[in-house]
Amino acid sequence: MDKTEFWDLVGRARAEVAARAVPAAGSGSGAGSGGSGSQGAGERGGAGRPDTRAVADRVAELLAERPAEHISAAQQVLWDLMAESYRAPLWAAAYTVNGGCSDDGFDYFRAWLIGQGREVFERVVADPDALAGLDAVREVAGSWAELECERVLGVAWDAHRAATGEELPPTWSVSYAPLDPDWSFDFDDEREIARRLPALAALFFDDKPDETDGSDKPDGTDETDERGGTAEGDGTGDAAGRTDDRAGTGAAPEEDGGAR
Repeated sequence: MDKTEFWDLVGRARAEVAARAVPAAGSGSGAGSGGSGSQGAGERGGAGRPDTRAVADRVAELLAERPAEHISAAQQVLWDLMAESYRAPLWAAAYTVNGGCSDDGFDYFRAWLIGQGREVFERVVADPDALAGLDAVREVAGSWAELECERVLGVAWDAHRAATGEELPPTWSVSYAPLDPDWSFDFDDEREIARRLPALAALFFDDKPDETDGSDKPDGTDETDERGGTAEGDGTGDAAGRTDDRAGTGAAPEEDGGAR
């Protein structure tokens, strides 16, 4: 399976989920909302948009119809897309949209972005400020809702288990390129974000950014709400300065497929 085939699966899943959700419009529950845990607004979808979590479930179902080697190949394609989107400008945009973005949170945001389909993914990776034009993003502005969908990262695991009864073999790897040092600044700095991502800043910030610490949080400190959607570590959005198992010194080590 190559990238085009993978995107075709995502596109088909989105179309099918959207079609079956139409009769349930206004019923108070999103399509494919089964499973444990609560859903964020970004997962639930909205008017004319399929539920991202349901899209992930349908991708897994479609993958499960393929040979096991295709499923393993899909896992590699997925993480190639994750590596392709591992960029500091997109991290800054995700931080702005979600009011904070930890290492894991950035993974889940990019997973949500993959669930939006190829056209949206490629447009936003090329120009993160284009997020401001998405209905899903505009709907969460001014709220505590987050755009993320961890479930997308598990589609190949779920498919392989359904198809074979066994765990996905650790045959995939991911290697992240160094983050752009030009974006190594505090993502709470609203003035700098407004300069670089003006459309998102106009959507998520007040007319006059805070002149003291650039924070849009009520008391300028890290916040933890019911979703736990805050940046970890030092509480800043200095993505290029992070040290984790992916970013590290910039040239990321390869990961094996043993961890999701």
